[in-house]
Parts: sequence; C-alpha cells; structure tokens
Amino acid sequence: MRVVLLGPPGVGKGTQGRRLAEGQGWALISTGEMLREAARKQTPLGLEAQRQMDAGLLIADDVIIGLVRECIAGPEARKGFVLDGFPRTVPQADALDRMLSEQGVQLDAVVSLGATEEELVRRLSARRECPVCKRAYNLDSAPPKRDGTCDDHPETKLIQRVDDRPETVRKRFVVYREQTAPLIDYYRRSSQLRDVPGLGTRDEVYRALLDALGRGAGAR
Repeated sequence: MRVVLLGPPGVGKGTQGRRLAEGQGWALISTGEMLREAARKQTPLGLEAQRQMDAGLLIADDVIIGLVRECIAGPEARKGFVLDGFPRTVPQADALDRMLSEQGVQLDAVVSLGATEEELVRRLSARRECPVCKRAYNLDSAPPKRDGTCDDHPETKLIQRVDDRPETVRKRFVVYREQTAPLIDYYRRSSQLRDVPGLGTRDEVYRALLDALGRGAGAR
C-alpha cells in the first residue's frame, strides 16, 4: 500500500508515519529526516536545506523530487511506503503522480491529520533535542528523566531547534496555509483523501489512522 500523510507542522505525521510503516512492513520515506541527515553531513545541499528549514521555508522542489524519486524506486518501497513530508505543494503532487505512473502504480490513500494551530504551536514549542544523539523529547508529553538533560547523555543539555521556536513555528503555519493546504482539495477531488483527527493519545490517533486505511485489524 502506498500512503501519503498530510497535516500541519506538529500534528504527529512523523510519529504516526513511523509506527504505521513499522507495523505494516512498509518503507518510511521522511523527507525531513533525509534533509536533516544531509545537513548533518554539511554537504552543499545539506547546508542550503538547513538554511531554508531554519527560516521556516519549504525546500526547493527539484531537491525534494530528486530525493523522493530515488527512494520510491528502491527495493525497500516495493511492498509499500508511507510518505511523510512530501508532497507539500500541488506541483509536487503532480510530480509524485508522474513518478508512480512510470512504475505502473498509484497512490492508495492520502491521510490528512488535523488539529488546531494553537495546540500545535504549543506542542512544537515544547520539543527539545539532544545535540549529541539527536534523541527527541517533548517537555509536555515525553520529558527527559532529569530536567533539561538527555537520558542517554546526562551531561548534555537539551536544545530547542531553531525551527521549533514559536516565531518560526507560526511562520511555518503561514507557509502551510499558502502552499500545502491546497493539497487537501487536490486529493479530495480524486476521492483519495481520508480525514483523521490528530488529537488524543498516540494510540487513539494510530487506531483511527488504521481504521481510515481499512487495516483496523492490524492495530497493536
């Protein structure tokens, strides 16, 4: 099964996408993770991607499309995949359709996770990261054992990523409304869209996601 996850920043696409992929035996294609890895390696592409992410901007289409094309053509994606972070614009959605058509396949479903902007700004602003191991925490829902330090590196203070600061988060919402929200109508017209509330516990959201995909019996 080939699934796209849509939704505003902080709604839980990464968490639910990883759990869905692992639970169903599909590949997880997360453009955010791919770009952060490129930034960590300090490649020219990675440095430019980091600059744009820090500013709360979307990454250039040609960069993203090239990365995704390589991933969906790989052997890991043959059984199915979950796309998190792509497409983010209607032109990217058109590009994805062309990529899949070249392989003789198509999307099976597009899931839109929803929540209010205020709730998501609160969630994102509470995120912290260990600068050593990159382990993620949330001061509200998944705090470290000791205030302000990593569980695995207790001598290391957690940091707040630039793109999780409230002012940057709100800028990301402006970009989302202008460029990504139109995808909801795009996929609704094709009858591929499934709406799933992004509020509640992680287990509740996951069960709703499985039900929307017709795979409720696989809930765990």
